[in-house]
Amino acid sequence: MLTANDPSRKSWIEVSPDSDFPIQNIPFGVFMANDDHISIGTRIGDTAIDLAALHQLGYFEGISLPEDVFLQDTLNDFITLGRPTVRQVRNRIAEIFDIKNTSLQTNKEQQAVILFKVEELQMLMPVFIQDYTDFYSSREHATNVGIMFRGKENALMPNWLHLPVGYHGRSSSIVVSGENIRRPMGQMLPPGADTPVFGASKAMDFELEMGFITNDGKPLGERITTEEAEEYLFGMVIFNDWSARDLQKWEYVPLGPFLGKNFGSSISPWVVSFDALEPFRTTRPKQENPAPLPYLNCAENTAYDIKLEVYLQPEGGEENLISESNHKYLYWTIVQQLAHHTVNGCNINAGDLMASGTISGPEPNNYGSMLELSWKGEKPLKLKDGSERKYLLDGDTIIMRAFCENAEQRLGFGEVRSKILPAKN
Repeated sequence: MLTANDPSRKSWIEVSPDSDFPIQNIPFGVFMANDDHISIGTRIGDTAIDLAALHQLGYFEGISLPEDVFLQDTLNDFITLGRPTVRQVRNRIAEIFDIKNTSLQTNKEQQAVILFKVEELQMLMPVFIQDYTDFYSSREHATNVGIMFRGKENALMPNWLHLPVGYHGRSSSIVVSGENIRRPMGQMLPPGADTPVFGASKAMDFELEMGFITNDGKPLGERITTEEAEEYLFGMVIFNDWSARDLQKWEYVPLGPFLGKNFGSSISPWVVSFDALEPFRTTRPKQENPAPLPYLNCAENTAYDIKLEVYLQPEGGEENLISESNHKYLYWTIVQQLAHHTVNGCNINAGDLMASGTISGPEPNNYGSMLELSWKGEKPLKLKDGSERKYLLDGDTIIMRAFCENAEQRLGFGEVRSKILPAKN
């Protein structure tokens, strides 16, 4: 029972109507308070909740939880408890902070050790990401890139409509929102040249993505089917997979992305559970001509209606909304991505991250990268201050936001924000 999702539920914690974090959300994250105290927590409105303190004070009585599960510096141990336990914890938190429940509402002494103002906390990486896979699941994005480099007739590679294309990325360079990203150095081939040069990337780009975090999977050698995939899903985050297009273009043949991608990716700090996203399921794109192979068949309602926004803020300037997309545009769904990832017997671990790949939509304002928005630099973007961008400049900050809304409720993911620093020679 997803009692935490009751859209009529109100909290005794004040929540703004446009907040990403109503009581129906209850995301999970890791934060450090002013006294260097690290704890796993959740959030309602602009109030962070220390789950370790709640646990120690007996508020999770009746739920089978290790004593120190919320005293860790990542969510991994909590994730290993599985989706049913996570569901129990979310339901209990919703009960504790329901406006009708006075147990903590009237206990100021306990509130003092449980509740914190979000702006007073430092958010940390929510999970230890042992492995990271980046998919390429937006048909619109893959088509746009294909047209740019191969022409309209050969836009999609022959395999693209048959399987979720992906590659194994670098987990060590994934950082939490607020950490800056340094422009990478590497090799690139200047236009018209026969030999490469070395230097700082001149084609720095963002990629608008969402990522899902897994529960523990099956043992090595066993597969996860599309029918059971959702039991192995923990939650979702916003993901900016930074790209150096000039480095990537020179290096990617024949093995794919390397230095043009592994210098940094940015993740939002609050993980929104798939249980919280249940009210925002929607119909996935039709997959016909060709139909997927049987192992990739899945229900039609396995997509999510998550609105996505990208803002570019020049140094010292205003935020410019440059892209509006939606997670529902993805051709290959999350359950198909996970089923394909494991069909060969590959094992997954609690806390593994699977990113969607750039999420673009059908219209130019839906494009999820500078590569597309400026069409390979041929159509520069004009910002409010009159400046133009083909690619990103040093000092530019990219902010990505994601939220869901229907007639009854709204919830979101917060944001992922990072500034580009000059290259180090």
